[in-house]
Amino acid sequence: MTDSPAVTIHGIRNCDTMKKARAWLEEAGIAHRFRDYKADPPRREEVEGWAAKAGWEALLNRAGTTFRKLPEAERDGIDQPRAIALMLAQPSVIKRPVLVVGDRVLVGFSADAYRMALA
Repeated sequence: MTDSPAVTIHGIRNCDTMKKARAWLEEAGIAHRFRDYKADPPRREEVEGWAAKAGWEALLNRAGTTFRKLPEAERDGIDQPRAIALMLAQPSVIKRPVLVVGDRVLVGFSADAYRMALA
């Protein structure tokens, strides 16, 4: 796939969903770069760009432990500016993985979605 766009997968190394996504990419022979956003947190421009393309609601992992442990006042009525600030302060609340393929952003792992995006 020499003409394919650059592929970067963002997430946390030990996340089970990340492991599945990375294994799928490897099995499919898709060259990619992995970025652990615990070690290398995303910049504001990146999070805002992901949110613009995928939707901040899709990007915010409300089901994760980090989000659920937040005080109720911080979770209730969350909007895009607060969600982005939270994702920057605590990257663990970003749903995983975030797959960037050229100018497209996919959030979460779906073999079918990956196959379509990388065809």
